[in-house]
Amino acid sequence: MIQIEFTTEDVARTRFALSPLWEVVASVRVLKGADEQGLHQRWTRHVRRELAGSELDFGPLFDLVPAPGRLPRGSGLPSFLCPPPVTPLPSLAVELAGLRATSPELIRTTSDVPPERIDALRADPSAALGRLSELIEGYWELALAPYWSRILALLESDIAYRARRLVEGGAQHLFADLDPQVTWDAGTLQLAHRSVHGPRGLDSRGLLLVPSVFVWPRIFSVLGETWQPALRYPPRGVGTLWSPRPVPASEALCGVLGRSRALLLAELAFPTATVDLARRTGLTSGGASQHLTALRAAGLVSAHRSGRKVLYVRTRAAETLLAAAESN
Repeated sequence: MIQIEFTTEDVARTRFALSPLWEVVASVRVLKGADEQGLHQRWTRHVRRELAGSELDFGPLFDLVPAPGRLPRGSGLPSFLCPPPVTPLPSLAVELAGLRATSPELIRTTSDVPPERIDALRADPSAALGRLSELIEGYWELALAPYWSRILALLESDIAYRARRLVEGGAQHLFADLDPQVTWDAGTLQLAHRSVHGPRGLDSRGLLLVPSVFVWPRIFSVLGETWQPALRYPPRGVGTLWSPRPVPASEALCGVLGRSRALLLAELAFPTATVDLARRTGLTSGGASQHLTALRAAGLVSAHRSGRKVLYVRTRAAETLLAAAESN
């Protein structure tokens, strides 16, 4: 059990943030077997197929993320790979810029890099981190970008809920239902941990709370001196993230968008190619393509290339529109 002791200054500096780079790392853990309960099975099935069809070799990225059951003391992740974000909602590009700017000294003193990767990293950290960043970008486009609107909506919803809890009852109320492995008692946050125990101070830096869809059923803490202490935890509702949610094309939405475009939006919960959308909706491929172009121009659909295919998926704006139509 870790006991994190809060001062008044620590409470005042506690904040929330999201981290696309951490979601990359945590999702790689899932692909390497950290999903024994099958929570992410639908996502895993789609993404394994996309990664297998890619021309990129993701070995240098996957090798840096330890498989479940092989975690040494602490998280077992190289400390430079996914530092806690310094802004509330950084883009992946911003976080990768920070990764590329990692000091060579930090690279050379990191102990959690596997032997097959350590020589290249230490010999030329700048070049190695540049190649790693390019691989992460490629992985992101295949594995996370098509699903990011759905993931982001869940993460932001959790932060909004936590903020209300803080306003209503202070830190005790905020942490009361954060996770079964987290308890708050008299100014001390207690974290269940398999190998690390004892009190930890925050040194007036506060605690950074980072919801993450790929960490359940675990929590991850970063309590070193290099960055602001952070706690990565699963958001509320993560169990429903990949559940099939068929959205009927409501008459109200058909009246605004037209029946064909409303039908297409209803089918786009997961990334789908034009030919498959045409088959499901009864449209011709040419007709579906024209409607998708219009929906994309309106910001309701995003497109992602996967090999020779282009996959379409609903954006956050479309999710909001569908939810509003469904509630009326």
